[in-house]
Amino acid sequence: MTLDVVILAAGKGTRMYSQKPKVLHEIGGQAMLAHVIAAAAALDNPALHVVIGYGADAIKQHFTAQSDTPALHWALQEQQLGTGHAVQQALPGIDTSQTDNLTLVLYGDVPLIKTATLKELLQNAHASSIALLTLETPTPAGLGRIIRDADGKVRAIVEEKDASEDERAITEINSGIMAIPSARLAHWLGRLGNNNKQGEYYLTDIIAMACADGCEVTPLVSTDAMELQGVNDKSQLASLERHYQMNRAQELLKTGVTLRDPARLDIRGELTCGVDVVIDANVIFEGKVVLGNDVQIEANTVIRNAVIGNKAKILFGSNIDGAEIGAGASVGPYARLRPGTVLKDDVKIGNFVETKNAVLGKGSKASHLAYLGDAQIGEGVNIGAGTIICNYDGVNKHKTFIGNNVFVGSNSVLIAPVTLAENAFIAAGSAINTDVPESNLAVGRGKQRNIAGWKRPVKPAK
Repeated sequence: MTLDVVILAAGKGTRMYSQKPKVLHEIGGQAMLAHVIAAAAALDNPALHVVIGYGADAIKQHFTAQSDTPALHWALQEQQLGTGHAVQQALPGIDTSQTDNLTLVLYGDVPLIKTATLKELLQNAHASSIALLTLETPTPAGLGRIIRDADGKVRAIVEEKDASEDERAITEINSGIMAIPSARLAHWLGRLGNNNKQGEYYLTDIIAMACADGCEVTPLVSTDAMELQGVNDKSQLASLERHYQMNRAQELLKTGVTLRDPARLDIRGELTCGVDVVIDANVIFEGKVVLGNDVQIEANTVIRNAVIGNKAKILFGSNIDGAEIGAGASVGPYARLRPGTVLKDDVKIGNFVETKNAVLGKGSKASHLAYLGDAQIGEGVNIGAGTIICNYDGVNKHKTFIGNNVFVGSNSVLIAPVTLAENAFIAAGSAINTDVPESNLAVGRGKQRNIAGWKRPVKPAK
């Protein structure tokens, strides 16, 4: 059996009030369409077809730039003439040669659909049966109703604008997701008309055709409205975002992670946690983050693409991006670690310290108000408050090397490229632009002058 998955993603999303294609708006840090693609790609070796229209080039570029995107076949719907018309655009790429082949139709703006649900749906589809995913809901307004006969069998789907008063009272609605025998799909699509109030070619009309042709329609009824919720505006987008985040939080709680407030956590990527991890409120994880055992993350922290070792502490208000943090290290409060930062075990980075492309050896510390850029720093080094590494000359970046057990006094400026050998001591307030040999004291201050009788300038009277 060949499984073709057609994902409809051609709409602009007028009610989003955005120039961005609707399916590129994000849930959990990923485009809605990416969530749908991931759910479909986890099925048994599917061929993935994405029907695009508005913002087609932007959508292609977005997924071309993602290294983990599975193979996608693009189909262009230049005019949005309905869901049936959209599937027709993908039809040339669908294998209709075998009677047991299936076509699964999904939607790029239904981002929380689960692979497990799709697998269950596909079990009901075969050469003489359409599998249809429906939803039982007390609030069916605006959605297509499932029409069943006296025996409870599905006979048709009626869009709300075309429904009678009795049909509008039905609480089972169409999700739009269905698995169709591929060999019969072209025939049904070719018979679609647009004699309805929208003037569109509805894919849902093939349900009545299938019944008339003796093809069974097998529904899978869901009660999870959020899984099947489509996004048409920013309010729905925000609602799904919070639902998604609460689900992620519940997953962490089940594995033993302590969350001080599960409602104030955002995971926008992949998060892996060890044992006895504690995460405070208003913490954001982006990209791929790995937390070791006994890690503590304090409130209002952002961590992106980082690995944090056992027993490390990330204090209040810190921003960590592309850093590797060793066991027992302490970062913050209000520290900023930029890409290329590596902190070995037991390193301390204190408040208002920024690092970039800096490696700090075991037990080294920069406790206050420092910038460490393009630096290789040894073990047991003390960086005093107000220390700046001047790594940029206006054209090129240069590196600073600091040996083990070096002491850099407060308010010092290290002008790269420069090397401070082991056990060197830099006097406070020094500007260092030449190498300092091992165990030397470097004093790089200008000679102080005291000028008698000097008067502070006075502002002229108005």
